[in-house]
Amino acid sequence: MATQQVLISTDKGNIKLELYPEKMPVTVENFLKLTNDGFYNGLAFHRVEHWVVQGGDPKGNGTGGPGWTIKLETHPDLPNVRGAVAMARSAHPDSAGSQFYILKEDADWLDGQYAVFGIVAEGMDVVDKLDIDDKMNEVKVAG
Repeated sequence: MATQQVLISTDKGNIKLELYPEKMPVTVENFLKLTNDGFYNGLAFHRVEHWVVQGGDPKGNGTGGPGWTIKLETHPDLPNVRGAVAMARSAHPDSAGSQFYILKEDADWLDGQYAVFGIVAEGMDVVDKLDIDDKMNEVKVAG
């Protein structure tokens, strides 16, 4: 399966994401558009808990987005496991825009409800060290 890689650089190290455009075309296209536009550069991880980190909000408080939303996609081959990268959203299934989360622990109760579109290929040690307000210095397509 063809994949796409994205590199997130932080002050604590780099996180390499492997994305699955063939299984999650709408979600990956949206994430890559935002990445290529420089949308994520300088944004903070506004939510950091023992099981998850979340970022991609230009307001920095969990309420912001890019000015649009995308339709929820799910795929049975992409569960919410440690290292999964997925779109965050409000209670409405089709409300994801730019916010995404990375799981630090398995969270199978989220399966089928959130768009898992990638996995951390390298840098889970960096994800585990992130704190609230740590910044994504640069997010870019790799390779």
